[in-house]
Amino acid sequence: KKWEIFAGRNKFYCDGYLMTAPNSGVFYFTVILITATCGLFFVFDCPFLAQRITPAIPIIGGILFVFTLSALFRTAFSDPGIIPRASQDEAAYIEKQIEVPNSLNSPTYRPPPRTKEVFVKGQTVKLKYCFTCKIFRPPRASHCSLCDNCVDRFDHHCPWVGNCVGKRNYRFFYMFIVSLAFLAVFIFSCTTTHIVMLLKEDNQFIDVLKRTPSSVIIAVICFCSVWSVIGLAGFHTYLTTSDQTTNEDIKGSFSSKGGQQAINPYSQGNICLNCFHILCGPITPSLIDRRGVVTDEYRTQMQSSTDKYN
Repeated sequence: KKWEIFAGRNKFYCDGYLMTAPNSGVFYFTVILITATCGLFFVFDCPFLAQRITPAIPIIGGILFVFTLSALFRTAFSDPGIIPRASQDEAAYIEKQIEVPNSLNSPTYRPPPRTKEVFVKGQTVKLKYCFTCKIFRPPRASHCSLCDNCVDRFDHHCPWVGNCVGKRNYRFFYMFIVSLAFLAVFIFSCTTTHIVMLLKEDNQFIDVLKRTPSSVIIAVICFCSVWSVIGLAGFHTYLTTSDQTTNEDIKGSFSSKGGQQAINPYSQGNICLNCFHILCGPITPSLIDRRGVVTDEYRTQMQSSTDKYN
């Protein structure tokens, strides 16, 4: 299968159906931390709260937990929008256009630029040439050095989800961090309520700690993590409503320059349309043929391209 000779550094599972970044250790830590925290909550806090307050607490917690993990796995194991590398013939054609001929290699000769310019809603956008993939990257695309791929609408590489975040999985990443924020706030509120109710009975915190040490541990974990999660969710809400990426925000692509406010040509015009476009629009098909059968011609072409450009 073609995934077995894929040029990038990604790892593939289930015969190419699933893919992740090459280093997934932090991702597994994320899964274990969420699962262990929620597991302790369901075992030690939910029975008490369901009996004393309402049986809806474990139901709400279960729904948030399942939704959070589902969004995490969908983000981690999907194609973020990888752009295929140029074939041998395509790469040779592009290289021929931008290379400097020996006969013209003089101080006065100006070689062809390694960028192209296109117009997006009347604004000039530069397409940069990728020396690894041998292509002119589309607007908003960028090359991830960790996965060694060009990704369409590249947002960032997130070790916590073990994958790049791009055009095809950004909505699932956004759903993950927002649902994780709600889950952290919910569990922290419930465990704090449990501790306060026990304090009214025992009057001493040390006695409460002996009765339910897990509640204190969960409360500390949620308290330490909830602020960063809420901040991250808020930041990506801002990016979603303005139709920007983390990469563009860091570079200041649409920030004010020279006293003039730069216009984002990718914005749909208002907050609602931007959110609908990013979170509810159709998901583009994957451009990489992961499960295709490798023919002798394809294998020869890939091997020749690798030998020539690597």
